Amino acid sequence: MQGFIYNRPGWPNFTWDNDALIRLLSTVSHRQGRLIGRMEGLGFVLQSEAILQSITIEVLKSNEIEGEFLDRDQVRSSVARKLGMDIAGLVAVDRTVDGVVEVMLNATQKFREPLSEERLFSWHGSLFPSGKSGNEKMVIGKWRENTSDDPMQVVSGPLGKERVHFQAPESKVLPAEINQFLHWFNNSDEVNPILKAAVAHLWFVTVHPFDDGNGRIARTIAEMQLARADGLAKRFYSMSSQIRLERKKYYDILEKTQRGSTDITEWLIWFLNCLDRSLIASEKELSNVISKAKFWDRIKLTELNDRQRKMINKLLDGFEGKLTSSKWAKVNKCSQDTALRDLQDLMTKDIVIKEVDGGRSTHYTLRLIQ
Repeated sequence: MQGFIYNRPGWPNFTWDNDALIRLLSTVSHRQGRLIGRMEGLGFVLQSEAILQSITIEVLKSNEIEGEFLDRDQVRSSVARKLGMDIAGLVAVDRTVDGVVEVMLNATQKFREPLSEERLFSWHGSLFPSGKSGNEKMVIGKWRENTSDDPMQVVSGPLGKERVHFQAPESKVLPAEINQFLHWFNNSDEVNPILKAAVAHLWFVTVHPFDDGNGRIARTIAEMQLARADGLAKRFYSMSSQIRLERKKYYDILEKTQRGSTDITEWLIWFLNCLDRSLIASEKELSNVISKAKFWDRIKLTELNDRQRKMINKLLDGFEGKLTSSKWAKVNKCSQDTALRDLQDLMTKDIVIKEVDGGRSTHYTLRLIQ
């Protein structure tokens, strides 16, 4: 099929306009360095909380981009356990969540190790521990196998009116394509390390070597390269959270680039702008982390049960909607009476206050501690 980038002369020797990128790249590099500098200046506890928050968000949002919604508490608990963090409110974690978290941590905590076929196969197996994508069985631990009569396509729309957004290369070329990609990723140091993350993301998702999970693994590879660019296993920002907010533009620029020439300047500009916005968002998140830590420090001597600690964390993280006694009971799987006792105790300790909306409607909010 002649309509895609991998059929263009010069593939995969990508080109771009350095003059169009230099100012933006400088801005991103400066913001990246400033954020890391602020984070490195924090104490161990605050750093750990920031890392836990960033990785949790990265895992959640990368999956949401693909329409997969994971349980936040399970993801947070899995990350904490795997990083050896002692935090309150840990919950049981199913193997799918554990597998997804393991992939991200393997990539970012071991960013200096080479990327290999075996490592990619391991990641793929961790993403799909049941060997299925939805209810469909799929090939795990090796490259997809399809023929020219049954191409790998990214489609949307109702049956009979599908729109083909992208068609991947034939499976027979995958070993050579992947070998070329891995050699470049592990050995090339000619490209700016931040730009290299953008190129790697595009290159891998265009080769599309697996039956499913290509987007998530492409973003994981980009995170691995950004960790290399930072020179740190600690992750203080999440690019996937920003991509999730810009999901339509993300898919639009990918489709346009994959149908275009090997000049990928436009993709690189979008990637750098998206990364810049994710860094700005992370700077704001850092302020939230610090405020949260100060809150806990002020009540560190206050006796609380696990339910109360769990719900205070949810309120500090931004509880969706208004907290009522009924929601407290549902989240904690406890009785209404227990929920009311928990809330009354927190009011007595001056941690939450009761708000009356009018009539008999009552909800509770944290009393902010300055």
